[in-house]
Amino acid sequence: MVCHAAIALIISVAASHSAHAASTARATQKNQAEAQRAELQQKLKTLKTDINKTETAKDKASDALAASEQAISEANRSLRDLKIEQGDTEARLQKLLDEQKRLSAKVDLQKKQLSDFLRHQYMRGDSDRIKLLLSGDNPNRINRDLQYMSYVSQTQAKMIEGLRVSLAAVEKNARDEQEAKDELDEIAQEELTHKNALESEKKKRSTLLAQLADKLHAQKKEADSLQKDEQRLGNLVSRLNKLIEEQIKAEQARAAQIEKQRQEKLALEKEQRDKAAKDKALANQGKKSGKASNTNAIDADEPPAKSFAKNEQTPTPNNFEGEFSKLKGQLRLPVKGELIARFGSKRGDGPSWKGLFIKTNEGAEIKAIAAGRVIFAEWLRGFGNMIIVDHGSRYWSLYGNNQSVFKHVGDVVKAGDTIASAGNSGGNEESGLYFELRYQERVFDPLTWVTIK
Repeated sequence: MVCHAAIALIISVAASHSAHAASTARATQKNQAEAQRAELQQKLKTLKTDINKTETAKDKASDALAASEQAISEANRSLRDLKIEQGDTEARLQKLLDEQKRLSAKVDLQKKQLSDFLRHQYMRGDSDRIKLLLSGDNPNRINRDLQYMSYVSQTQAKMIEGLRVSLAAVEKNARDEQEAKDELDEIAQEELTHKNALESEKKKRSTLLAQLADKLHAQKKEADSLQKDEQRLGNLVSRLNKLIEEQIKAEQARAAQIEKQRQEKLALEKEQRDKAAKDKALANQGKKSGKASNTNAIDADEPPAKSFAKNEQTPTPNNFEGEFSKLKGQLRLPVKGELIARFGSKRGDGPSWKGLFIKTNEGAEIKAIAAGRVIFAEWLRGFGNMIIVDHGSRYWSLYGNNQSVFKHVGDVVKAGDTIASAGNSGGNEESGLYFELRYQERVFDPLTWVTIK
C-alpha cells in the first residue's frame, strides 16, 4: 500500500511539475524541482522505514518458525528410532517366549523320565548294597549286581541334575522375559511422551504460521523477498524514475500531438487526394500497434503454476548404486506427486527456479535418488528443513521444504532410503519437495537425468 501511494503521489508531482514548467520562469523551475526532489527523498525514506519494519518482524517470526520446525523434525526422528527399538524388543520378547515353551516342555519330559525311572526301581524291589553283601550268594553274582546298582545310581543322579539345570534355566528365562516386558513398557511410555511433545510443537508451529500467513502471501512473489534491502530499494527507485520519465514524455507527446493536429488541419485540403490511402495506412498501423504490450506494468506476476507432469515411482533399495555420472537418464524422482515448477521457469518478480517443486501430501516419504553421504541436514532460511547428499565426483542432490529430516551429517545412504518427510517448512505455501541437482556447485535441470513414470 505504501509503495502504490508513493508512486501515485510522485506521478501527481511530476504532472504538476510539467504543467508549472510551461508557465513559470527558469529560476522558479529550479526552485520547484529542488522542492520536489526533497519531497521525493522524504517519501523514499518513509517507504524504506516501512519496508525495514515489515522485514524485521518477518525475520523474527521466521527465526521462531525455524526453531519450531527443527523441534518437530527432532521429535519425528526420535519417534522413528523408538519404533525401530520397540520392534527389536518385541522380537527379543518373542524369542524368550519361544524359549520358555521349549524349556517347559523339556522340564516336563525330564520329570516324567525321573518318575518312570523311580517307579521302575520300586517295582523291581532291588535290595540295598548291605543286604546284597550279607546274602551269602555267589560272589560273582554279588559283584555284578553291585555294578548294576552303581550304574542305576549314576543315571538317577544325572537325571536329577539335568532337571535342576532345566529348572534354573526356566527361572532365568522368566526373569529375562519380565525385564523385556518392563523395557517394552518403558519404550511405550517414552514414545507417548515424544508424541505429546510433537503435538505441542505442531500447535506452536500452527500459531506461528497463522501469524505469518498474511505477510507471506503479500510478499511471496515480490523480488524483495529474495534480495537484500539495498537491492529492493534500488529496484523501487528505478521504477519510480521510469514512471516520472514516462509521465514527462507523455506530457511532451501530448503537446506534440496538439501541434501535429493543428498542422494537419492547415494541410487538410491539400491531403484530400490521399485520404483513402492514408486511412488504409493508419488502419494497418493501428492493427500493428494494438499488439504492443504494456511496458509500464510494475507487478507483472505470472498466474499460479499448474501441474505439467505427475510422478508415480520413486527410487527403490539396491538400485542406482553405481557411479553417479553414469546414471543419467536412469534416476527417479525422490517423491510421488505433481510437478508444478520447472527448472528455469520464471518465479514471479524474482529469479528463475533452480530446481523442481513437486507438490505432495505432508508427511510423504522422501527417498534418496542414489547412494551417497549426507553433508548437510539442518534448517536453512527460504528452504526450511533441508538435506544435501554428496554422490561423489562433486555431484550433489538437494531436498528442501521438508517437514522432518531423518538422517544426520555423515550418514551413508543407499538409493531408496527414506531420508526425510515432505512438508512446507521455510514459509512455503504448498506442501511438497523442492529438489535440485548440482555438479561442481552449479545447478542443472533434473529432468535431463530422471525418468518420470
